[in-house]
Amino acid sequence: MAGSSITRRSFVSAAVAAAGLGLAACGGTQSQSTGSTATDTTSTAEAKTLTVFAAASLTESLTEAGNLFKAVNDGVDISFNFDSSGTLKTQIQEGADCDVFISAGQKQMNQLDASATSGNDEGLDFINHDTRFDILENKVTLCVPDGNPKAVQGFDDMAKKLQAHDILLGMGNSDVPVGQYTQKILAYYNLDETELANAGCITYGTNVKEVTSQVTEAAVDCGVIYKTDATSANLTMVDEAMEEMCGRVVYPAAATKNALQPDLAASFLSFLKTKDAGDCFEKVGFTPLAEA
Repeated sequence: MAGSSITRRSFVSAAVAAAGLGLAACGGTQSQSTGSTATDTTSTAEAKTLTVFAAASLTESLTEAGNLFKAVNDGVDISFNFDSSGTLKTQIQEGADCDVFISAGQKQMNQLDASATSGNDEGLDFINHDTRFDILENKVTLCVPDGNPKAVQGFDDMAKKLQAHDILLGMGNSDVPVGQYTQKILAYYNLDETELANAGCITYGTNVKEVTSQVTEAAVDCGVIYKTDATSANLTMVDEAMEEMCGRVVYPAAATKNALQPDLAASFLSFLKTKDAGDCFEKVGFTPLAEA
């Protein structure tokens, strides 16, 4: 992936340089040349594409906020890559072009941030620490399919029924933040995840959207997902995890050191602190933490 990143960078640089030469050659007669104008417009549009890597749980709200940002920034486009924070972290460290990273947990951001106070065990240096801030807080919830066939009443009841091997729980993989929060909840109840998985009482999803689908399709008896995903999918939430069970669910955001569009990244991050963006997040259950 590193090789393709260099190729894309070279292409963008060449396009911008070509646009500059075109302007110099045309001088004040640019408007008279339809072909030149079209070429310059294309180059400008390509140079103003912002690439945002964001946790899958942000899909609906961040897409809406992104549309608002584009509406007030002519010629700007946003390329979103929504996936688990662990997958996005790996893609960034392997050289994928990314201007802005928004993680569903501090762990994945810390792993890429050489200035992080902890968690940078691999010595990776991909995050512009000066741009980093906590943008949102989410909640971890226990959701059930329509009709709640196994009558799961909450986390306490889930723990009892898992212990008795009476239900099938959907949760995220261990490299996914929502899966890591779920592991803390299982540990809170002194439940052995490996034993339960071997007994066929747990099934996994590669990101929170996959677990959400498992609940929606009644492929599981209950699932641990974020409040925002449950809200977007109109699922029944039977309980909300307390902080002592899994900690706070805080999303950090930052520009990357290798951003192709650093100025546009800074502008977008500033916009995400505004009330207009905050309204998009609150609509699905997020709590904005950094409104300007």
